[in-house]
Amino acid sequence: MNAESKSKADRPDNEHKGGYVPYNKTLTQKARQNRKNPTPAEQKLWYKVLQSKRLGNLKFTRQKPLAEYIVDFYCAELKLAIEIDGDTHARQKQYDKDRTKALNRHGVEVIRYINADVLNNLEGVYQDLHERISVRKAFKSCLEETP
Repeated sequence: MNAESKSKADRPDNEHKGGYVPYNKTLTQKARQNRKNPTPAEQKLWYKVLQSKRLGNLKFTRQKPLAEYIVDFYCAELKLAIEIDGDTHARQKQYDKDRTKALNRHGVEVIRYINADVLNNLEGVYQDLHERISVRKAFKSCLEETP
């Protein structure tokens, strides 16, 4: 059986186009519900910055299942997740750390912003994201050039 005929779940990660990360299929319905009910901060970041390849000509998806989690936004090309942390995240710092470590093991970088920053300082969030994406692109191109 060649790589072309294997299902996505059977392929090693480096055979996937972009940054496919295996995920728990039971999360699909919850992700769909989350997409239908975004927070105000998620709406603002999506419609003003991420939708339609507005940021660095990169495709982002909303409420994307990755491994055992659902991330707010995901760019497969860069294996980059963006999380918008609301008030509940202040009470779950250890969970967020563990979640980030688990996603990092899949090669996913996680960038976090708090609701207030997205709602009140979108320009600053945009600038920070733009810089981080530039670094991630440079890192990715270095990896691709390494034999």
